[in-house]
Amino acid sequence: MSRTGFDGRFPDEVACARHLAQLRWPDGFVCPACGVCKGWELETKPFTWECSGCHRQTSVTAGTVMHRSKLPLRTWFEAIHLLTSHSNGISAEQAQAQLGIGSYKTAWLLLHKLRRAMVNPERTLLAGLVEVDETEVPLRSKHDPLANYGIPDVGTMQIIGAVEIDEDGHPHRVRLEPLASRTGEKVRAFVEQNVEAEATVVSDGFAGYKKLAEHRKHVSKTVGTMAAHVLLPWVHRAFSNLKRWFTGTLHGVRKQHLRRYLDEFTFRWNRRRHTKTAFDRLLRFVVQLPHASERDFVEQRV
Repeated sequence: MSRTGFDGRFPDEVACARHLAQLRWPDGFVCPACGVCKGWELETKPFTWECSGCHRQTSVTAGTVMHRSKLPLRTWFEAIHLLTSHSNGISAEQAQAQLGIGSYKTAWLLLHKLRRAMVNPERTLLAGLVEVDETEVPLRSKHDPLANYGIPDVGTMQIIGAVEIDEDGHPHRVRLEPLASRTGEKVRAFVEQNVEAEATVVSDGFAGYKKLAEHRKHVSKTVGTMAAHVLLPWVHRAFSNLKRWFTGTLHGVRKQHLRRYLDEFTFRWNRRRHTKTAFDRLLRFVVQLPHASERDFVEQRV
């Protein structure tokens, strides 16, 4: 969706609230407390309905990712549009400037709440031919300043990824996760949780993958002196794009929030050919997912 199209659909708070209400209650208001399908919109409280049964008052954002937020609804909608329409996403600093948000912390929390909503709860496992491999990504700590461009060399963390290949040999969907340790148990667990049992898994010659052949079709390719991206081109294309995004747009990521950034990259990769519908898809996830506070993110409770 273009910026012009976005401004036409959502010119103000009222348009955003009406659209959100239609997403939440397509057949009319339903009380989340007692389930009564009847109520009325209050004139004294913006975008709030009162149940005719229990008289509970429910805001259009109550129980969603936007619950208790002091940001205008249109700011949320603009942030979703920026995240889904920019091929490289945006950093918290960019979001703060473009959305006119007062503090960096508020912009950071807004983006993390949206990243949390980027995982489709009904997504299916990867199928067909699937490339799997691991790589290292650079990290920075909380107190490391950013000097010039790029990120300081403060350490790395391993991640594991899988890319689904279609019948024409083109990449389809991707899955990425932090890898606590490069052991057979960890890499096999990732495959079992993300790849269908009937799929064909293609990996390098790492011994940890060998037991996959006991339960599924597994093709092992020995790297030797050949570059890994030659044998497993698509999963390494995903790794390369991910690392460029980390250093170019985000200027480094921190270990405790690595999974959120992997989720965002996965969301945009898997919808790179469907950018026109990405906004509506993410907004629907935002409506379905319950609220999480700043403390929930800081203490890794979500």
